[in-house]
Amino acid sequence: MAASSQAFSGNLKKAMAGLKRINLEGLRWRVFDAKGQVLGRLASRIATVLQGKDKPTYAPNREDGDMCIVLNAKEISVTGRKMTHKFYRWHTGYIGHLKERSLKDQMEKDPTEVIRKAVLRMLPRNKLRDDRDRKLRIFAANDHPFNDRPLETFVMPPRNVREMRPRARRALVRSQKKLEQGSTMVNNKRKKEDANASCDQVKNTEVTA
Repeated sequence: MAASSQAFSGNLKKAMAGLKRINLEGLRWRVFDAKGQVLGRLASRIATVLQGKDKPTYAPNREDGDMCIVLNAKEISVTGRKMTHKFYRWHTGYIGHLKERSLKDQMEKDPTEVIRKAVLRMLPRNKLRDDRDRKLRIFAANDHPFNDRPLETFVMPPRNVREMRPRARRALVRSQKKLEQGSTMVNNKRKKEDANASCDQVKNTEVTA
């Protein structure tokens, strides 16, 4: 642990805080790479591993979750306009002191808190929540002080793209039919104009003859 701790350039005290209160015997060390991952989907997978729901021995009243190490928290991605439209709000306790901070500002200040808040809000609020929080170690960059542990890389499953809803599919079919009808009407109109033009030419030639 000493060699890996010396190579770690971050806040070592914060990274190692609370490890003595965790029974590390028999736990797996799962590594999550947050680079390019969507925040909500990654947080749901981390919450599943922290609760031990991926094990056949899962029980809601027992703490069987594994250690989770999240890397590259500063390169997490979000969908839509959440970077500027999502806000974290808290109250200081004084009158009128309701504070808020956008997701973009929070990413600049401390990107690890973005993932931590997303994961903790997916965990049940009971007496096991603090123990599960201690098993979550989040780092903004790619380096961490746990290189001497038996690490296992967690492979994120492929994203299942939801099929188009029936109402949207029907609207798409109707729009395609309208386009096809419009194109056929334009073609028929052009054919009629060409036929009329050819008839006029024939009449003109007959008159001149």
